[in-house]
Amino acid sequence: MTVLLVNPNTNGSTTAAMVEIALSAGTGLDFAGRTAPFGAPMITEPEALAVGARAVSALLEDACARREPWEGVIIAAFGDPGLDEARQRLPVPVCGIGEASFHEAAAGGRRFAVATTTPALEDAIAARVARAGLAAQFAGTVFTDADPVRAVAVEARLIALLRAAVERAARSGADAVIIGGGPLARAAVQLRGVCAIPIIEPVPAAARRIRSMIDEHASGAPLPR
Repeated sequence: MTVLLVNPNTNGSTTAAMVEIALSAGTGLDFAGRTAPFGAPMITEPEALAVGARAVSALLEDACARREPWEGVIIAAFGDPGLDEARQRLPVPVCGIGEASFHEAAAGGRRFAVATTTPALEDAIAARVARAGLAAQFAGTVFTDADPVRAVAVEARLIALLRAAVERAARSGADAVIIGGGPLARAAVQLRGVCAIPIIEPVPAAARRIRSMIDEHASGAPLPR
């Protein structure tokens, strides 16, 4: 079974990295990456998030026109741009890496936080948590102390910045911390097992969630809308 992994950013190397990480989740699914044909290489503010939603729509229209055989869709940007619209349009399960990570972080009643690089998206992240019905467990978002684009430029520095943000989130009372962002996916892998608090990686979380959604749909369960 193949799942379409749609990257609303224009960075193809990020798409390739996320496909590799999704495959490593061991769900038995295959993943076909698609990169936005327009927009920003990294979504850092609300206007870029809105453009990302339009890019998702364009990518899905193209995939449908080509009649590509896929059983599900992952929207691979943390703000889940275009997720609600895609669910209304498509006859297959659709999830976003943000939504999937919220549910995984909140499992067992845990209080969770997000560590990321994009302070201009603080309200958008909180809105998606609320849309997932998990606002009561949300401890907020902690941001790295650097410009978002410069923060991701050097992986070792990014890991150090994110680790400091995770530690701040833990001190604020979070039981688990999500590393929030598609371009942060490799750093999230590196932080796993390094921090004292559980680290939630959005891309593997989405691979697991879409597998569950596909299986439920195959058994006759209605798709979320």
